[in-house]
Amino acid sequence: QVQLVESGGGLVQPGGSLRLSCAASGSIFSINTMDWYRQAPGKQREFVATITSGGSTNYADSVKGRFTISRDNAKNTVYLQMNSLKPEDTAVYYCKAMLKTTTWARWYDYWGQGTQVTVSS
Repeated sequence: QVQLVESGGGLVQPGGSLRLSCAASGSIFSINTMDWYRQAPGKQREFVATITSGGSTNYADSVKGRFTISRDNAKNTVYLQMNSLKPEDTAVYYCKAMLKTTTWARWYDYWGQGTQVTVSS
């Protein structure tokens, strides 16, 4: 069994910061990419940021320069530092990990349960 658990969401004023964490646990052999997605009310889930096992990153245009993704491979944990938050960043944030449970298994995407981020004055 594999679990991804997000934490760090909450209510913050516009211009503020939050740091999200997502820890993967369970029967994990190897983790490839780790991503953050978000889903606002009434909208489709959208890509936010991704990081490879080697540390290469990519961001959605809407968060470039404001959000930073990082990871601790020893802890199987990915982070999302969010600065200069805007009301339009309000959403449920989900982490996703592409991982293998054994050396011969195929790569598979696992999702966390999500954490709410609300940006409001």
